[in-house]
Amino acid sequence: MTVTTSVRFNLVQPEQPPGPAESAERPVDRYRAALEMAGYADEHGVTSLIVEEHHGAPDGWLPSPLALAGAFLGRTRTTLVTACAILAPLYDPVRLAEDIAVLDLASGGRLVTVAGIGYRPEEYAALGRDFSRRGALQDEVLETLLAAWTGEPFSYRGRTVRVTPRPYSSPHPPLFVGGSSRPAARRAARLGLPLFLPAHLPQLERYYEERCAAAGGAPLCVMPPPELPVVHLTDDPDRAWAELGEHFLYEARRYAAWQTPDVHSAMRAQATTVAELRAEGVYRFVTPDECLAMVERQPAGARQVLLHPLCGGMPVEEGRRSLRLLVEEVMPRLKGLDG
Repeated sequence: MTVTTSVRFNLVQPEQPPGPAESAERPVDRYRAALEMAGYADEHGVTSLIVEEHHGAPDGWLPSPLALAGAFLGRTRTTLVTACAILAPLYDPVRLAEDIAVLDLASGGRLVTVAGIGYRPEEYAALGRDFSRRGALQDEVLETLLAAWTGEPFSYRGRTVRVTPRPYSSPHPPLFVGGSSRPAARRAARLGLPLFLPAHLPQLERYYEERCAAAGGAPLCVMPPPELPVVHLTDDPDRAWAELGEHFLYEARRYAAWQTPDVHSAMRAQATTVAELRAEGVYRFVTPDECLAMVERQPAGARQVLLHPLCGGMPVEEGRRSLRLLVEEVMPRLKGLDG
């Protein structure tokens, strides 16, 4: 297995970006840069592009991951595009089945969807959903997707419906249940779906495997290694922390403000200053050599690099430079590692 390389995008544009005001970039320029980076990553063999979903954030955090996923799929030929995660209970289940089926056909099966449940009540309120019913809503969405993608008529809210066209992928488009709780693991096992864990949670992985065995299914769990920081590649980490560290801190503090204590995430940070964030190690500016050393410490079979080139409003040119270092200085040397 090769080392996985992933490039993550949420297209955040802070209302008051770190750095000089005259250097602030327009959101349209950041979206165009993301599309360019997607094409460049695909040309050079990056494994996956990751898009996210949040709603109502004042910094424009990406609210429509499938729309951007479609744009990325149109700019690429072999790279996977992973929607991680969509907030599945916020969607109309039948329309979601149609949208994913179309993207699956258009891309030849390169869209991977991680169906999460979310943790922010205000997102449910904004879209007219009842946060207290999120588990039931998630069940309905997942069950509807699996029925819809057969291409056959099925019962939906008391009526018979049929979703066409049938997807390209068989038996259905790649779909994971995302979550860090036992209900998520039980849901995945019951539906015969793989589980995507957002943090290194081996006990939950074992619980999922037990539930799959009880249901007579074959488990498939994707879980990050113990050490999987968000990285930005640079030739000079000290300079990067001094000049760009506020961008990392912006995202870390945004997550910290949203996440409740029961939320498990590989990107969970408690830092309130750049110095504290650097010491924590959840976000890292690293040289190519340091990146390779990090990958070598990861367990064989789970080695990966997670690049976030535009994190927290990071300047576009810095993002491009980081991606070039990944492609030119890191990826050629990853081929010698056992993934």
